Amino acid sequence: MAKAADLKRGMVVEINGAPHIVKTIDVKSPSSRGATTLYKIRFNNVRTGQKLDESLKGDDFFKDVDLVRAKVQFSYIDDGNYVFMNSEDFSQYTLSKEALDDQVDFLTEGLEGIVALLVDDEILGIELPAAVVLEVLETPPAIKGATASSRTKPARLSTGAEIQVPEYLETGELIKVNTETGKFMSRA
Repeated sequence: MAKAADLKRGMVVEINGAPHIVKTIDVKSPSSRGATTLYKIRFNNVRTGQKLDESLKGDDFFKDVDLVRAKVQFSYIDDGNYVFMNSEDFSQYTLSKEALDDQVDFLTEGLEGIVALLVDDEILGIELPAAVVLEVLETPPAIKGATASSRTKPARLSTGAEIQVPEYLETGELIKVNTETGKFMSRA
């Protein structure tokens, strides 16, 4: 049994007899002393893809789903479907772009460290590594005299994602990006 307060993005719980994956969590802390913290959580039904928004208290319980976590590697894209290969038995799993949602921005061919969430040998979703290394394809030129200050500029990465990077970075550099927040971490 998982409490609403313990839910993390990517976890799978059972709601009304169907497995749902946690997509987003928004925590609302009330200002009055006696009020409880509310968790606004968006779930996606794993089988149908239907969205479910719930406002929950921290001590609301959910039944865990029996799932297997398998290490996979991203292989290739086939007609808009993303194909992953199991690192142990080399079986392949396919997910649509819609099922991956914003995780697509961090997938590069051959990316390892991905964990597939499987129920009855059917892939429900993936968990990305905490950080990925991506190449800066396009960004305005570096500003002379720029230091590691908090000023940023937009950059388009090798996956097509656009993020803000420090202004001293140049096109062609490899950077580490946090997959949870989608923000620049450091040079690779």
